[in-house]
Amino acid sequence: MEHAKPPLTLFLAAPRGFCAGVDRAIKIVEMALQKWGAPVYVRHEIVHNKYVVDSLREKGAIFVEELDECPDDRPVIFSAHGVPKAVPAEARRREMVFVDATCPLVSKVHMEAARHHAEGLQMVMIGHAGHPEVLGTMGQLPDGEVILVEAVGDVAGIAPRDPARLAFITQTTLSVDDTAEIVAALQARFPGITGPAREDICYATTNRQAAVKAVAPRIDALLVIGAPNSSNSKRLVEVGKAAGCAYSQLVMRAEQIDWRAIEGARAVGVTAGASAPEVLINEVIDAFRARYEVALEVVETAQENVEFKVPRVLREPA
Repeated sequence: MEHAKPPLTLFLAAPRGFCAGVDRAIKIVEMALQKWGAPVYVRHEIVHNKYVVDSLREKGAIFVEELDECPDDRPVIFSAHGVPKAVPAEARRREMVFVDATCPLVSKVHMEAARHHAEGLQMVMIGHAGHPEVLGTMGQLPDGEVILVEAVGDVAGIAPRDPARLAFITQTTLSVDDTAEIVAALQARFPGITGPAREDICYATTNRQAAVKAVAPRIDALLVIGAPNSSNSKRLVEVGKAAGCAYSQLVMRAEQIDWRAIEGARAVGVTAGASAPEVLINEVIDAFRARYEVALEVVETAQENVEFKVPRVLREPA
């Protein structure tokens, strides 16, 4: 006789998964393939998700890290994370067809940085060294014009040109709480520092973190579906831990779940980073259903209806 499956409540955080910028970026690659045929080159992973990148590769996208790996005669797409100014400049010089899939909320930070720079202010950027979004934003301005700060402890050590002429910007995918601490440290040390009118951290990052906070007290374990190089996904794991869920784990997909680690759990939370497709979330739910008698509960803290248009060049016939 088959053993009865143990009962388990699966709390599904909402919002989770795809955001408008990711949705748009993927659509841009698909539409470019329809318009110009394969291959279409993409500089950097279009979004940080292996499943998404692999499926676009199967349709004819070729992913490269730099523009010099692209031929002149095929279209190239810049990833959702944004690119330094030098990249489109080089594409123009080579007379390439290019489409910029930078998320509009990242472009907004780029414009903010340019505006402050035009007013003679030096920038402090809160973000993670080496992340493509940070490289793209810092690359909007000349060298030395942007000082990177990764943690509260870095604030004491920075040496701006003129402490009275500073502004700060942030990466869009940071932890809301950690960033608030860094901003407070900056304002304490540089009382005159100019900040963004509204937070640079985007609506999707903020909403996904808020949903995790709401679900954390009710669960024994949290699974965040996302990629190890995805900043917003890694932050969700940290937010889960900080909100009291000691076992918070990043998994790329169902096959990575450590079932032994969650043995005995009665309630498990599931969320997904902004570049993780719903199909991977469903795969995780199915994996739980195969092992447990699952009661599914959605914990919704916000509703999202943001949509971004794709660039006009893709809406026009070839």
